[in-house]
This record gives sequence, C-alpha cells and structure tokens, in this order.
Amino acid sequence: MQASKPRIALVLGDPAGIGPELVARLLARAETREAADVLLIANEDEVVAGMQAAGETFGCVCVDTPQLARRFRNGVVLLRCGTRPDAGFRRGESSAEAGRYSLETLRAALDAVDAGIADAIVFAPLNKHSLHLAGMRTSDELHWFTRQLAFEGPVCEFNVLGRLWTSRVTSHVALKDVAGLVTPEGVMQGIELLAAAIRASGTASPRIAVCGLNPHNGDSGSFGREELDVIGPTVIEARLRGLAVEGPFAADTIFLKLQGEHPAYDGVVTMYHDQGQIAMKLMGFSRGVTVQGGLPFPITTPAHGTAFDITGQGRADVSAMQMAFDLACRMSALRR
Repeated sequence: MQASKPRIALVLGDPAGIGPELVARLLARAETREAADVLLIANEDEVVAGMQAAGETFGCVCVDTPQLARRFRNGVVLLRCGTRPDAGFRRGESSAEAGRYSLETLRAALDAVDAGIADAIVFAPLNKHSLHLAGMRTSDELHWFTRQLAFEGPVCEFNVLGRLWTSRVTSHVALKDVAGLVTPEGVMQGIELLAAAIRASGTASPRIAVCGLNPHNGDSGSFGREELDVIGPTVIEARLRGLAVEGPFAADTIFLKLQGEHPAYDGVVTMYHDQGQIAMKLMGFSRGVTVQGGLPFPITTPAHGTAFDITGQGRADVSAMQMAFDLACRMSALRR
C-alpha cells in the first residue's frame, strides 16, 4: 500500500469484555487518528455500546462491504461485521455467541490485510473459553491465525513492554510437559524469532538474553541438566550464527538487569509461559503488548485480558491498547 500512513484493521475482541470500551477510548484520541487510518471491523451496535461505556465518541464513515472500505481511506471507516444476538451479548460472561463474533471479525480483518485494504491488525482482548465454545480447535489465537493463513513457518507469541521484548520456547502447555519440549531446535527458534521481531520494530542489532529452565540454572546439574545439555550449547551456536545472545541466566534475577534507562538487553527468551509473563506484568501490567510473532504482517493486542469484572463500568485503562496500536503502526511503517 502506498499511502503515507499505515491502515490498521481494528477489532473489538470479545464483546462481553472491555474491548468495545477500549476501542472507543483509543479512537476518541486525536493522536490515534493522526498516526494511522483505521478500518474498524465491528457490529455498529457494539461500537455504540463501547462509546457509552467509555463516555467518549468518535466520527466514522460506515460501509457494508470491503470494496466500499477500499474507497474510503482517511480517518476511521467502520466496516459493519459481526453477528450480535437480538438481546445483545451477556456482559462479563463467556459464551459461544461472543466467541463466534470474535472469530467472525478476526476473519474479516485477515481478509482485509490479504486484500491489501489494511497493513496490520490490532485486536482488543479475547476470551479463550468463548473462542473454544464457538468451535476454535487450536490452543490459542496465534495458532488459529496460522491455520487461517495456511502459514507453515515458525511462530511465537511475544510480549512487549516499552523497549523490552520476551519470547518463550513453550507456551500454552502443561507445566509438567515443559522440560521435554525444551530442545535445541526450540531454543534456537525462540532466539531467532525474537531477534527478527525486534529488528522489525526498529532496533538494528538486538541484544538477547536466554533464561535457564531450572532453579539457579540447575546448580551445575544438581537438579536438572537442561542448561548444560540444551540451552547453553544452543546459545553458543546462536552466537556462531552472528546473534548477540548471552546465557543461560537464572530466571529469578535476569529481569533485574532490564530495568532503568539503559537495560543490558533488548529481549529475553524464556522457557515457559509464566517465567516471563509474571515478571513483565509486574513491571508494567497496564502497558504490556502481545505480538503474534512470525506471521507475515503485524498483529498486536494488549497483554491483559477481557476484565469481565469491570465490563461496562467505564474504568478500563486504554494504555496497553494504545501501546499495541502504536507498535502495529511502527512495525507497519518499517515494512514499507
């Protein structure tokens, strides 16, 4: 696409959560609309409900087909999409209806990028239980995206907090299965994907730290040899491939090196979901962003959840949603 600004396909996420309110707050900001053109893919009634919850409004052009959306570029264009029950969604609850709505609007967003109508996708928080009730058969949305795109390359969910990125070797699996999935291939893939993603966000030579798996890095093999047999040798191989990578580091101290104005590393490869997530959320819960990494174009979302407990109360913090939008804009601009 040749326009001066990127165009972001924006989706409300799970309509029973705070997504509609977050999107209303996001689009009510003039700086958001100045940073990118927006293709809002949503049911019009849900957009209105989001404005009411947020106490904010924004203007838009409403269209019913992608072909018409292509004709209107500037500002916010609402592409009407998403089946809404006659009685509306049950707020603050998981449901198959909300899951179907989420998947329907996400499919339309993927189609918009595929058709060249949008450059990237930003979606408000989803609820995995609702998605599974609606028939999603993958463990998470990242692998649903790969299936919808028929994408066969390596993928990884990244978490981003300001300039700090994390990836993980294993993700949505039982903790008892993690050690068996920590392989040289998996660790190398985590390192390479993370380095490529950080470069795509504007850092030319990213510095990567790699976590160990066991407490105190296994204490020289006293309780676990993954650091000695798998992780350490893979770090050495990654350096031979020209990557600025160090480790393994004990997971309970590495994040202490990443605070302050000049952190030692740009990214951290963790071995399992909560090893990095707990630290990142403690460091900045309201600002964290999740990136669906490895896919052919940027897809971002806030790292927090649907917050069913405050749905409709006008209390949702838009900070992470704004960060997700800004990151998608920056990554889109760098791809041109």
